[in-house]
Amino acid sequence: MSKRDYYEVLGISKSATKDEIRRAYRKLSKKYHPDLNKADDAEEKFKEVTEAYEVLSDETKKANYDQFGHAGPNQGFGGGGFGGDGFGFEDIFSSFFGGGGRRQDPNAPRKGNDLQYTMTIDFMEAVFGKETEIEIPRDENCGTCDGSGAKKGTSAKTCSHCNGSGEISITQDTPLGRMVNRRACHHCGGTGKFIPEKCTTCRGAGTVKKSVKIKVTIPEGVDDGQQLRVSGQGEPGVNGGPTGDLYIVFRVRPHEKFIREDDDIYLELALTFPQAALGDEIEVPTVQGNVNLKIPAGTQTGTRFRLRGKGVKNVHGRGIGDQHVIVKVITPKKMTEKQKELMRQFAAIGGDSPEEYSSSLFDKIKRTIKGD
Repeated sequence: MSKRDYYEVLGISKSATKDEIRRAYRKLSKKYHPDLNKADDAEEKFKEVTEAYEVLSDETKKANYDQFGHAGPNQGFGGGGFGGDGFGFEDIFSSFFGGGGRRQDPNAPRKGNDLQYTMTIDFMEAVFGKETEIEIPRDENCGTCDGSGAKKGTSAKTCSHCNGSGEISITQDTPLGRMVNRRACHHCGGTGKFIPEKCTTCRGAGTVKKSVKIKVTIPEGVDDGQQLRVSGQGEPGVNGGPTGDLYIVFRVRPHEKFIREDDDIYLELALTFPQAALGDEIEVPTVQGNVNLKIPAGTQTGTRFRLRGKGVKNVHGRGIGDQHVIVKVITPKKMTEKQKELMRQFAAIGGDSPEEYSSSLFDKIKRTIKGD
């Protein structure tokens, strides 16, 4: 089944800005997050949205996608492109120039494979970080044979077919002359050696699959989609090479009150009509605890208050964001007869617009609402 267009997945146009791409992703990731949406297809849609965002939020990947689509730049060369599993540069040089580039020494030290782990954390854990422990499956050097793959007391032997080079040459006489193709040795699988007696624990692989516990420090201020590199916690190296790394990708659960944009926090604050009209001093929640906020008299719906330094600490240590409090004035749906009468009195003494009220008239309005 073909993939949907990434722009269609996020519901944006190709001219969308970075901010528009990010906002679209945040909205949809919250909508389809498996922890919040229990629909059967929620997880697949969440993965689809995340994949689209990871491509379109990266300038290089986005440019590549805009030019080639899902196929990628190599698909125009017969599947796999040059240097892939198909007909590559090495084959071309081997065919026409009797040799070409040499394969890497199969016995040279090579770094182990990197691993990726997706960690889902709570909103506040992302804001403040924490020490935790994760458990991952990974290949470990076999303790029975110390990673050699050979039965204890024995060792691997040099492949007699390729003399340890890991490759064999095939010579052909053609109308163009004698041509030589080099291929991985099929007797030793390109390793340059074979194991006469295999380890009974790992069966010659040299590694066994284990579940390993790793202590992880979640960085303070990490955001959804960001990743952490844990050096040396990947799979073991080959031929004495260094161990690979572990990359932890963070998925942050949405908060019931706060919305995060980069290092800033946004909060919608509901005010009653009297609070907005008369002013008030109230406690407002922030990620760092409650703070007092003075609401001026006559505050309108949509008014924004900025609480400096009450946002999230930048994960790279570049300061702390702010919290933006956006006011929403609540119109009462149910009122008692007395409340309705007071509102009628308020309407009767009001002018065409709030700007036309005099200070003395505003005092009367206050007394009316308070019932003085």
